[in-house]
Amino acid sequence: MIAKLVVWALKAHWGLSAVVITANLSGLAVIVTGLWLSGFFGRLGEDWMRTMALVAIYPAVGLLAGVGLAMRDRGRYFGWLDQTRKPTVEEARRLLRLPIGITVRALALWIPGVIIVSATFTHLTEIDTPGVTASLFTLGALQSAAVTFLIVDRLIRPTIPVVSAVLGGTMHWSSSVLVRVVVTWGVAGAMPLAMLIVVLADPAAAASDRIRTAIYLSAVGIGVGALATAILARAVASPMRTLRLALDLISRGETNVRVPVGSSSEIGRLEHSVNELAANLRERERMRDVFGRHVGAQVAERALTGGMDLTGDVRVVSALFVDVTGSVALSTGLPPQEFVAKLNRLLSIVVAATEENDGLVNKFEGDAALCIFGAPIALRDNATPALRAARRIRDEVTASGELDIGIGVARGQVFAGDVGTDTRLEFTVIGDAVNEAARLTAEAKDVPRRILVSGAVIEAAAPQEREQWAHYDNILLRGMQEPTACWTDIEQAATQGDPAPALDGANHRPLPADSPGPAAETSADRPLPAGAPNSITETSDDRPLSADATGPVADTADDQSPVSAIAEIRSTASESD
Repeated sequence: MIAKLVVWALKAHWGLSAVVITANLSGLAVIVTGLWLSGFFGRLGEDWMRTMALVAIYPAVGLLAGVGLAMRDRGRYFGWLDQTRKPTVEEARRLLRLPIGITVRALALWIPGVIIVSATFTHLTEIDTPGVTASLFTLGALQSAAVTFLIVDRLIRPTIPVVSAVLGGTMHWSSSVLVRVVVTWGVAGAMPLAMLIVVLADPAAAASDRIRTAIYLSAVGIGVGALATAILARAVASPMRTLRLALDLISRGETNVRVPVGSSSEIGRLEHSVNELAANLRERERMRDVFGRHVGAQVAERALTGGMDLTGDVRVVSALFVDVTGSVALSTGLPPQEFVAKLNRLLSIVVAATEENDGLVNKFEGDAALCIFGAPIALRDNATPALRAARRIRDEVTASGELDIGIGVARGQVFAGDVGTDTRLEFTVIGDAVNEAARLTAEAKDVPRRILVSGAVIEAAAPQEREQWAHYDNILLRGMQEPTACWTDIEQAATQGDPAPALDGANHRPLPADSPGPAAETSADRPLPAGAPNSITETSDDRPLSADATGPVADTADDQSPVSAIAEIRSTASESD
């Protein structure tokens, strides 16, 4: 009901005048009623009509002046509302000063009237208590001005969101919570009690008249006090509840929150601050998302929490390299958009397989990708997820039939950290394992199963995963002085006693019987060939597992399904509403 009246007063051209005049007339009515109940008018004598006519001159003039000024204020303060546009900066600031401006003007109109009325009654009648009359009218003036302030302050509240959009976080001292509380206390308690004291102290009034007037003023004080206190409490409690709900949503990660700014007090500033907080968090999440898409979620989190310093460490990781076979011929034979679409579908498979196995896609290098398992987040076992990811990538790419690839997986010590300058940083891994994975990839393009894995990876993997792999050959990789023991995976049918023929390259034709293929030995317990590197045993078997380095773990059921740090973070971060 109050909200509808407020909207009506804002839209009507004479709404502001009606509000102001009603507030002042209500104060005058309280004073006149109190004087009547106290028997004041009965003591005016026989010429009371002439006296009342003379006394009414100034209130009538003040009423007309108030109506005229209020009509002028309607166009001055709310002209932009009539023109259905946003206010200018000056108009917005002027609107915030409206409650105190109208209140001060109301007092300016009341004070001369108090003086004139008190002097007229004293001069034209035989009443010898001018102090009582002046006090009652003065208290009535203050009461009317205070009610006017509260009503006009409530009147402009629907326009505050528009003003806030123009001025940002702003407030006016006259509309602060402290001022509202003090004015409400004056309206609800101080001035009614002061009137009561004046009436009871009037020596000219009879005892019965004083009692009647005291009861009347007490009833008015209780009613007005209850209404004013309820309006003040609702004006504070309602936005505070909205703010609490908004902050609860923000604390749960719901940053798409906006609180309507409905006050020019400290509460309005707080509402604006909550909106700014939500906007800043949205922007931070957007930047985190964009940053994570470019460098990977793990690297982005590491950079955001670790600062701008160049940091890194040496640790044992498993590196997986994927490269497209014949990409030059494909790029020349296809439109660029179609070739890029094929690459994007390939890379989406690589990213999904890597991240779901707790790895990091460190780099996209044209038609190739480098994936790291064990950095920047250390894994108890980084070999097993790397092998699982390699098999999944090969199977899904083969099923799509769009591209032919080679996959190489190697394991060893690398530097994992930031390189660059203070103004440009990049997380990277540098070491022989990365180079070895890239060279294994080049050789894997000619392998039927399209995957080559170094013996170090097989040795560090869990027993169940090792059973999926067989020794392929000892290959002298480019740049290496000793041959590398290379392993490839076994077809699923072969592990069930139904051997399937090896496939020849991209055409997937059965290989001849004398062509190289998976070795007959498939036991994971078989020792590596003489040329296989044994770097893991030599460097990390006796070293305990730490957050900065990974090493072999015991062949237990728990270690066959290692729990990575990122999985723990995700599980603790997920929270239902």
